[in-house]
Amino acid sequence: MTNYGDEATVREILTGTGDTWAVVGLSTNTARAAHGVARVLQKYGKRVVPVHPKAETVLGEQGYASLAEIPFPIDVVDVFVRSDLAGEVADQAVAVGAKAVWFQLGVVDEAAYGRTREAGLAMVMDRCPAIEIPLLDRS
Repeated sequence: MTNYGDEATVREILTGTGDTWAVVGLSTNTARAAHGVARVLQKYGKRVVPVHPKAETVLGEQGYASLAEIPFPIDVVDVFVRSDLAGEVADQAVAVGAKAVWFQLGVVDEAAYGRTREAGLAMVMDRCPAIEIPLLDRS
């Protein structure tokens, strides 16, 4: 298995990159993984910004239809879309000036990973911040 985000990168994104996370694919559907992960991120002090075509308010935060519509800086873009759509989201993250991109478990696009790292952003792929962030307390 290829490691798309070493432990230092994971730690940096979770603790040092910033606290505003745009969660692409987050909707009001509480059964979806994005909802549970967003709740964990909030528990750990992150501001979660929903990004979904419906632009719904989720977990008390105003939603936006796209990254480009968010009127304030985003630190991390957390991606809950299919792998074939994820590269476009990573490119949008670069375009809006995000500091990092996180592709969720099962979301893999090696070309997007390369482009995003080349653009100077930190990136983790095929991992889940809701699994990783509680582990920081133990290390």
